[in-house]
Amino acid sequence: MLVGLTGTNGAGKTSGADYLQELGFHYLSLSDEIRLELADRNESPTRENLTRVGNELRARFGASVLARRAIARLAGESDYVIDSIRNPSEVAALRELPGFRLVHFDAPLAERYRRAVERKDERTPLSFEEFSEQEQREMESPDQTTQQLRATFRLADETLLNSGSLAEMRAKLDRLIARGR
Repeated sequence: MLVGLTGTNGAGKTSGADYLQELGFHYLSLSDEIRLELADRNESPTRENLTRVGNELRARFGASVLARRAIARLAGESDYVIDSIRNPSEVAALRELPGFRLVHFDAPLAERYRRAVERKDERTPLSFEEFSEQEQREMESPDQTTQQLRATFRLADETLLNSGSLAEMRAKLDRLIARGR
């Protein structure tokens, strides 16, 4: 089974991916492909740099480049969770694989902001306004090689509203996996 994760910042994709790994899924992230590029450039993996370089890679090598690079890392008949899907072309590339299902994670904006601040990492927003503005920039663009979150969300097989507890989110994933097998 291949479970792809997309969603808004702070909606719980990382927690969902962590749980799937506990269940034996192997983890791949399209953002890790960008992190490798940033490391080669000696740049820090800030949210701004991840977005900028991801968009550069898509513009240079095609909108599905991050998915294609991740697909090249798949090994054998294992179950995988594939995180950080942000463009419809990435979904199209992953749909070529048997058993792929895309899950859209979401939660209310205020809750997602609180979670993003609590992470305390290089992606932490400076303010609620910055958080909201950044999200709006990532939702849509006339440039098809940039992040196209809204269009990507519309391609999801399932939407997981993650506004409750971690246990509730895990139970929702358990039901999703049972339906997918």
